[in-house]
Formats: sequence, C-alpha cells, structure tokens
Amino acid sequence: QVQLVESGGGLVQAGGSLRLSCAASGRTFSSYAMGWFRQAPGKEREFVAGINSSGNSIYADSVKGRFTISRDNAKNTVYLQMNSLKPEDTAVYYCAARSSLYYTTTPALYGHWGQGTQVTVSS
Repeated sequence: QVQLVESGGGLVQAGGSLRLSCAASGRTFSSYAMGWFRQAPGKEREFVAGINSSGNSIYADSVKGRFTISRDNAKNTVYLQMNSLKPEDTAVYYCAARSSLYYTTTPALYGHWGQGTQVTVSS
C-alpha cells in the first residue's frame, strides 16, 4: 500500500514558479510509475506529467517546456517544477502512483492518489 502526500501549492502571479512535492510511504517506491494530474473547477481531471521507474518522462502538450517532473527514489519523493505559470494552470494538483514500471496518461490506471494541493495563478 502506498500513501501519497502532496505539498508546495499556493498562490503565484502569472509568469512565476512553484515546485510541488509528493512524498510516498512504502518500501517499493522505486518500482512505481508516478504521475501528476490536475482538476480545475467544472472540468475533468487531466494528465499533466508522468515518470517511470527509470526516470523517463512524458508531458501534456499544455505544459511541455514549462513543467518538469522528477523523482528521488532515495527520498521516496516525486516533484513537479512549474515555471512560466499561466492563469489556466489554476487547479488542484494530484500526485498518483501506479504499481507498474511504466507511466500512463489514464487516471483510472493509477491505483493510489494523494489528497491534492491547490495551485492558483493570478493574472
């Protein structure tokens, strides 16, 4: 069983940066693929970025070049560095874990979720 706790959200002006962290419990973190998703009010949860156990990553087109996902297996933590933030990035951001070596962009294929952290970007 993996438990995930996100942190690092907040209010930032457009063009600013934030770094989200997701701390995972459990001894097998390195064998999990990890993902970041977000959900804005009235919208479906959408994929933001994913990283597999070996560090290969994938991004949604909307954040490519601005966001970077990374992981530190020694600290059981995955990060999302968000630069050049835009008002449309405003959402609750969720960390997710999948008991597979490989990421996916499909939320239903992740079995473990954090509680979410709010990111608000003002114009």
